[in-house]
Amino acid sequence: MGEKTALCELKHLHTAFRIKDSYYDAVDDVDLTIYSNEVLAIVGESGCGKSTLATTIMGLHNPNYTKVSGEVQFENQNILNISEDEYNKIRGGKIGMIFQDPLSALNPLQRIGNQIEEALIYHTDLDSDNRKERALELLKMVGIENPQRIYRQFPHQLSGGMRQRVIIAIALSCKPKLVIADEPTTALDVTIQAQILDLLTNLQEEIKAGIVLITHDLGVVAQMADRVAVMYAGQIVELALSEELFSNPLHPYTRSLLNSIPQMNSEDGKDLHVIEGMVPSLKNLPRKGCRFASRIPHISESSHEKNPVLHEVKPGHFVRCTCWKDFYFKEEDN
Repeated sequence: MGEKTALCELKHLHTAFRIKDSYYDAVDDVDLTIYSNEVLAIVGESGCGKSTLATTIMGLHNPNYTKVSGEVQFENQNILNISEDEYNKIRGGKIGMIFQDPLSALNPLQRIGNQIEEALIYHTDLDSDNRKERALELLKMVGIENPQRIYRQFPHQLSGGMRQRVIIAIALSCKPKLVIADEPTTALDVTIQAQILDLLTNLQEEIKAGIVLITHDLGVVAQMADRVAVMYAGQIVELALSEELFSNPLHPYTRSLLNSIPQMNSEDGKDLHVIEGMVPSLKNLPRKGCRFASRIPHISESSHEKNPVLHEVKPGHFVRCTCWKDFYFKEEDN
């Protein structure tokens, strides 16, 4: 992973959405450090808070319907406390974001070249000729063979894979220190997915930025990530180096996710592993105890902490709640 330099630190981060007259945490007390020159994957089922965590870092929530507390330390300041004008100087410049739906992220009424140059106008001193040159360079950098033609086209004239490449070009246009990629390959076919992942890997090696990769695809995680944070019901339940997490998953939720992956060498006719129940809604989140407890009823109540915290069970390997011991050793015995 190279030299570890803390790039962004999340401290006791909460993001709560208003439902009627009450607020409910979608991100609940998250502590996480993002380093430069690494890929940190955040995984979990839909509804676990992954994308909310990303948009909180980017400052994209409406304060009339959202409460955000805690800290997002970036360049020695808590950017949650800065003004919108100050945030705009960071957002798109020092922190870039790759959205999961490129068609909705792009302006359908503007040509591709204009949309790439918009960030350059706001965050650089380049003149119009140099902005165009930089836009064409970016299109070429993300693997587009005819950048002059794509520069003049509109989003609807491009394929899904091409639009995703344009979104990546926009996110990287100002050479950000931190890139957040929210499900960057979800809507793409397998061949294009592989191309986009290779592109992100190569670009990360080139610009040495920190990348936060949000996904539910554990195959993508195994291919790209240096570290993995597993989220469940708004909380991080396990955090470890990628190799360690895949070889020695500890939390029952992590182990259940990995067991759910179809195996090529599985026995014919053997049922796939299914995680019981569903992720609880924001209004029904347990206020105390392990939030995964209801989905592993075979673990005794005494195995759970009343107020679960992350324990460092090995250097760099953190697990929430002591229930992992009961679940882990029961599985090992079977």
